[in-house]
Amino acid sequence: MMLLDRDGARADEWHRTAVAAAASDRHALVEFAELPEALATISIGQPLGVVIPNTVTAAELAPHLPRLALVAIGFPAFSDGRGFSLAKALRREGFAGALRASGPLIPDQFAYALACGFDEIELPDTSAARQSVSQWLAAKTHLPATYQRGYRRDGNIMEARRQARADKAPS
Repeated sequence: MMLLDRDGARADEWHRTAVAAAASDRHALVEFAELPEALATISIGQPLGVVIPNTVTAAELAPHLPRLALVAIGFPAFSDGRGFSLAKALRREGFAGALRASGPLIPDQFAYALACGFDEIELPDTSAARQSVSQWLAAKTHLPATYQRGYRRDGNIMEARRQARADKAPS
């Protein structure tokens, strides 16, 4: 698996593990079904991450968000965009930890993933072999302006147009 963030490839400090091992693992990443048990097992303040399918709702995860340092949202296919909506919903819930998109995304989706609130993308080996890190980083800048407001993006096309009209208006 290759892990990308807005600066390129990087090492993954998180370890997918069973709940029994989560207590001793500094950066344990558990499945959603095991989350309640993991939260009861680990000590307060220990970094814990969860892997969730894109069918989980933000409301289901909201009670656990204060104790989570990472949420990895599964993308079963690049054409299944529910994970983008879920990332936005988690950010609206106030989740300030790391958000990871995990699955066979394509470089064309990188800028949108970052705008939705994702911090990193975990690619399967088959996807990573098809597109280089430089392709991903180049794709990040292909869409400098969009109609949607983003999580970490200033303005959008509509706001720029409004501002341009206001600048031209007589005083």
